[in-house]
Amino acid sequence: MIVFKYIFWLLYRIWFYILVALPILILFPILLISISKESWYPFFFKLARGWAKFILIGMGFRWKIERDQVPEPGKSYMFIANHTSMVDIMLMLTAIKNPFVFVGKKELAKIPLFGFFYKRTCILVDRSSAKSRKAVFLRAQRRLQQGLSICIFPEGGVPDEGIILDEFKDGAFRLAINHQIPVVPLTFADNKRRFSYTFFSGGPGRMRAKVHEFISTKGLTIDDTRVLNERAKGLILKQLQNSKKY
Repeated sequence: MIVFKYIFWLLYRIWFYILVALPILILFPILLISISKESWYPFFFKLARGWAKFILIGMGFRWKIERDQVPEPGKSYMFIANHTSMVDIMLMLTAIKNPFVFVGKKELAKIPLFGFFYKRTCILVDRSSAKSRKAVFLRAQRRLQQGLSICIFPEGGVPDEGIILDEFKDGAFRLAINHQIPVVPLTFADNKRRFSYTFFSGGPGRMRAKVHEFISTKGLTIDDTRVLNERAKGLILKQLQNSKKY
């Protein structure tokens, strides 16, 4: 029986990468045009949302999104969430309609095909480089001035096994305070169980996302960064602890 499980997990992982690559190959010319100008990014974002839903459906995931508050069209936000799975990106794109730009680790740019568009549409960061981290703020500032939002997974990586939620880095919160934009915490309750970074694991099923009430940064200063950080983390951690599936 265990042999069949391992065969399923192997094929399931292969199927995931096929689903990731297939729409990119089919839509390659359109995607290429959509990233040729920064002002066309909202169109690329719509295509990315369709790509994300295609993958989730193809993997047999049924998502349920609970919203305490809905982002207003045309406004900028700082979207954050816990990070446990490769499909966190897809569920974030599915849950949020407002065009946003991911801030993510530069290593993902090495992934064939996906990495080509990733490095041209996302803000890449080398967390070991102070110069790179500073450049993130400058690029994010430009994107916010264009009316877009920013999405960051503040744990800075996937937590070790046994850790429900790792410590949050301050970058997302400093950026939100600097630009006086609301922080929107999201909790992904099932992504680790459905499709974690452990190769032989996962399977179809439901995926729950919770969009929490927004946290205002109006009037806050850089001195309030840690308080804002802890407040956002507390919301996500409480939701995870209350989830019976975690």
